[in-house]
Amino acid sequence: MAHSLSVVIPVYRSELIIPLLIQRLTNVLEGITESYEIILVNDGSPDGSWAVIEKLLSEYPAIRAIDLMRNYGQHNALLAGIRAARYDIIVTMDDDLQHPPEEIPRLLAKLDEGYDVVYGAPQKMQHSLLRNLASRITKLVLQSIMGAETARNISAYRVFRTSLRAAFANYNSPSVNIDVLLTWGTRRFSHTPVVHAPRVAGTSNYTLGKLLVHAVTMMTGFSVWPLRIASLLGFVMTAFGLGVLAYVIGVFLILGYSVPGFPFLGSIIAIFSGTQMFILGMIGEYIARIHFRTMDQPSYVVRAIIDGKQSDQYKNFGAHKGRHVTEVGL
Repeated sequence: MAHSLSVVIPVYRSELIIPLLIQRLTNVLEGITESYEIILVNDGSPDGSWAVIEKLLSEYPAIRAIDLMRNYGQHNALLAGIRAARYDIIVTMDDDLQHPPEEIPRLLAKLDEGYDVVYGAPQKMQHSLLRNLASRITKLVLQSIMGAETARNISAYRVFRTSLRAAFANYNSPSVNIDVLLTWGTRRFSHTPVVHAPRVAGTSNYTLGKLLVHAVTMMTGFSVWPLRIASLLGFVMTAFGLGVLAYVIGVFLILGYSVPGFPFLGSIIAIFSGTQMFILGMIGEYIARIHFRTMDQPSYVVRAIIDGKQSDQYKNFGAHKGRHVTEVGL
């Protein structure tokens, strides 16, 4: 089946990789479709990535470049590119060539089986042990949120139908997770094994700490099960406290003396105090999310959009709900 494709790529610290990526990607796309675009979203990259993108615009007319005002994060940058896409199928991939463009036809073939979203599941991860562990934790969190077995196989290499973005057209929050937003529009997920290549140059911008923070953000931003865990923990501690009370009363009634020792009392107080602080902290996380939502922060703000097929440059002077409010630059 013929497809029209919009390939969305967030760019960060990849000035050395982008030219090769675009060359390989263009070779693949020209062989499978006549209608395609490559949307490069510069996510506030501090290196010369934007300058490289501007040079590539003259060589590859299919490129559309979006320059964000600052670094907002991978998923926020993806959201900007997804909202700018003009074709029927969207492909998202990393900028480091760990997602080989040559695997795109395999993803599209799986999509044609009747799915709405297909992930390219890496046959073998090319990260460190700790990074792989953090990724597994993140996927487990996503599985609980998405309610789909495919969540175990998610990756940033995905294809999905552009029509799904209608489900989150009005989404407005600085905390963005594309995989969760896609579940708002469909439950027809699948995956297919793809090659996960070593990074061509530089190092990954995702650290263990960032992945763990990302997992916590997903738990408190898109799921209520941490609150349920807190409620369950409160119930368990209440039952434990009643058990201790019954033990103390039983000893007094049977043996005629109370349970001696400050360590016993101190331990009980520490357990209950720790549990209360944990539950309050969890509730505080949710209150903080509500606070940030009431501030009406956009998901991103665009500085400029340059279309490789045109010579005009568009500058952004604001953003509403993460969408573009543009005027022609003079």
